[in-house]
Amino acid sequence: MQNTPFSTNKTLNINGRLIDLSVPRVMGILNVTPDSFYDGGWFVAERALLEQAEKMLEEGADFLDVGGYSSRPGAAEISEEEEKSRTIKGISAISKNFPGTIISADTFRSGVAEAAVEAGASMINDIAGGNLDINMLTTVARLQVPYIFMHMKGSPQTMTRQTGYTNLLKEILDYFHEKLQVLRELGVKDVVIDPGFGFSKTIEQNFRIARNLEKFSILGKPVLVGLSRKSMIWKTLGISPDGALNGTTALNMVALLKGADILRVHDVKEARELIKLFTSLQVEGSI
Repeated sequence: MQNTPFSTNKTLNINGRLIDLSVPRVMGILNVTPDSFYDGGWFVAERALLEQAEKMLEEGADFLDVGGYSSRPGAAEISEEEEKSRTIKGISAISKNFPGTIISADTFRSGVAEAAVEAGASMINDIAGGNLDINMLTTVARLQVPYIFMHMKGSPQTMTRQTGYTNLLKEILDYFHEKLQVLRELGVKDVVIDPGFGFSKTIEQNFRIARNLEKFSILGKPVLVGLSRKSMIWKTLGISPDGALNGTTALNMVALLKGADILRVHDVKEARELIKLFTSLQVEGSI
């Protein structure tokens, strides 16, 4: 695989605001769904959503990621209209009550992405990298918003049956390389990659990606890591998602040491503390 022509930037241009990623950032997860694997149903009501948004912002979240479609393994399919209704309601409420908040819309549907940006979102976070909606990449290019795209095979309904790889790391890197070429040709300037922990990967494969996370730097783009309370942690430890915060923090430190730029988390305070310790480790040079 040849190197990518993309620049090795550590910034995101969000509505004219240049966000520096030389120090890692925190993205708070806000699922407005009844069935997400950890926080399903918690923030469906607007008051609960706004209380959690305020808490995350006070604790230091740089971005809030609002999603109306549960992507946990085997999650029920919902219509685009249902997803759009949930997502737009959440984004509109946050935009109104917390002006200036950088909101990411977690969706793989171009129609939801477009409506989300109209409602106040300024980033798109797509678990499918355009593979589940042929209009997504051109829509993002037209909207000119930063695009986070993840590696996944299949869909949330089928991904657990699609964990076969001949060469795991090479296949994921090739996937990103090819998508980045398309995005560059479409004129998408701000792109973040997400290796997709837990999506079409076994527990062992997830740990292999974590051990080799630094290899994704060859792509020259910021890396988002979403490890928060995932099954690779709680199944390995023999606990539940409720008890997986300590394991999340441990693996997030590994991710930072291996070059992660954004941590996508349910627990903002702990992630912010982790980043402070991580940056303190680097004060005198190399870690």
